[in-house]
Amino acid sequence: MRFKVVVNQEQDHPVVHLTDTQTGCTAELFVFGGLLNAYHIPLDGSLFNCVDGFNSVKEAKENITTAFKSAKISPFVCRLQNGQYHYDGQSYTIRKNYLGNHALHGLIYDAVYELGTITETEEAAAITMTHQYQRNDPGYPFSYTISLHWELRPNNHLSVTTSIMHSNSNPIPYADGWHPYFTLGGPVDQYQLQFDADTQLEFDAALIPTGKKIKDERFLQKQSLENIFLDNSFELTPNGKCVLSNQHLQLDVVPDEHYPILQVYTPEHRKSIAIENLSGAPDNFNNGIGLLMLLPNKQYQFKTSYQLTQL
Repeated sequence: MRFKVVVNQEQDHPVVHLTDTQTGCTAELFVFGGLLNAYHIPLDGSLFNCVDGFNSVKEAKENITTAFKSAKISPFVCRLQNGQYHYDGQSYTIRKNYLGNHALHGLIYDAVYELGTITETEEAAAITMTHQYQRNDPGYPFSYTISLHWELRPNNHLSVTTSIMHSNSNPIPYADGWHPYFTLGGPVDQYQLQFDADTQLEFDAALIPTGKKIKDERFLQKQSLENIFLDNSFELTPNGKCVLSNQHLQLDVVPDEHYPILQVYTPEHRKSIAIENLSGAPDNFNNGIGLLMLLPNKQYQFKTSYQLTQL
């Protein structure tokens, strides 16, 4: 079989490898966090990994909140102002994780998923993993089931589909996203970035949207990242995508229509860049920008695809 799935049980939690045996392209997935820890393609006689991930599951468990590398963001994205919001006549306060005064990156970035269906064919390698959020945080007392379907196909095509369903008696507020960091080798200043957006959301000093929008056409064409520092949300055009490149490699990030917000962050070390697909804006439990109200017993899906290509 061309495509293989291997589950390694030797670490704190299982590690899954999806591999194209014909080319050597491999995606490494952690059951801890459900995250993409590595994404390799052959390059100049060896394998190149474009994901800034962890050396082990143990390291991920100990350091996931340091930079939230590859973290699943759910049920709210980025910052939630003062960790508070109002819903259905009640006030709620998140308890789990704060940066300064604001709750950060949801509640399940450190969840451990259960492995489900494994698929190995000539066309694809895939695995589904599932987690049940059980009202662990009193600030979000709404249970839901989240499933991640990771799939590797020919031409280094990797995708992840997130499925959400709940059986609460009323609709629940929700936002979804991912927080991966990518590297193409060398510093970010040597990269070019292009994406289909000409508008960013204005932030205040705490990176909370003000409700205003700023025209920003820099990235409609390839833009060098030299001396450019980003921690911003952009509104993608319908079917918009993002392309990161340098002299040797190109990474295409293609979200579906359910991820209309692109958050881009260049960390101070300048060795990688976070390209985050979000279903709505930061703090949207309060500002309502892209806020979803999930109906009971209805499945919702969000998909992002990645393709790494040697130039």
